[in-house]
Amino acid sequence: MSSIKIECVLPENCRCGESPVWEEASDSLLFVDIPAKKLCRWDSLTKQVQRVTVDAPVSSVALRQSGGYVATIGTKFCALNWEEQSAVVLATVDNDKKNNRFNDGKVDPAGRYFAGTMAEETAPAVLERHQGSLYSLFPDHHVKKYFDQVDISNGLDWSLDHKIFYYIDSLSYSVDAFDYDLQTGQISNRRSVYKLEKEEQIPDGMCIDAEGKLWVACYNGGRVIRLDPVTGKRLQTVKLPVDKTTSCCFGGKNYSEMYVTCARDGMDPEGLLRQPEAGGIFKITGLGVKGIAPYSYAG
Repeated sequence: MSSIKIECVLPENCRCGESPVWEEASDSLLFVDIPAKKLCRWDSLTKQVQRVTVDAPVSSVALRQSGGYVATIGTKFCALNWEEQSAVVLATVDNDKKNNRFNDGKVDPAGRYFAGTMAEETAPAVLERHQGSLYSLFPDHHVKKYFDQVDISNGLDWSLDHKIFYYIDSLSYSVDAFDYDLQTGQISNRRSVYKLEKEEQIPDGMCIDAEGKLWVACYNGGRVIRLDPVTGKRLQTVKLPVDKTTSCCFGGKNYSEMYVTCARDGMDPEGLLRQPEAGGIFKITGLGVKGIAPYSYAG
């Protein structure tokens, strides 16, 4: 095992940092700060950050094949022109649920943008239950709804052979798997592949590595865990110097580094004194495993 190194590369003070995505073309990390309504792009070479503010909570961002980005803003799937700092609505969901917003989202291997919703929280992880749904935005901009009764729609990714979809509804304290049809985008046969232990707290964002193992950020657990979705066993725990770890992705040279987002909201002044890097962007090196490149929205 190489020695693992964890460093805060950007003290961004995110209220709730989320949705880290590596953009290889610019050697940059994209991420959002949901309640601050901000999209951010951190250049790993110059260490500069560019920020775009939008008009509603922005919960996920993804690359777009035709250039620019896509993002989930409020209950809208949007296309984002970074240079003009403008967003164009592609589709809207949950029109009947005025208190809902999107949460985590990610593009599948066929270029569809999957994202789920939740009720707006009254405090971190405190919300009206079963209000959310899982959706995907197809390249032709039509929206498919997969299921409802979701509490906090969260981490998602696909197996390396594109036959399994992995998904987290946070308050189920479970990482679930579905059979997945790449051609149609259909999912079926839901089952749990890992139940979180008490000290691991709340499963949040997730990504897959080049060996097909899952990495899950544990909100309030101050860690990312590596899981084998076939055996259901936890393989590794990496603890961070902050409790509210929210999501993770691989990036950097050959996708050999892991980037982890976290939150400050819900921490008291004493907690913030103990964890001054809360809300920052962390880089983990020396994991000895690589990730895979993110997919880009095809519409």
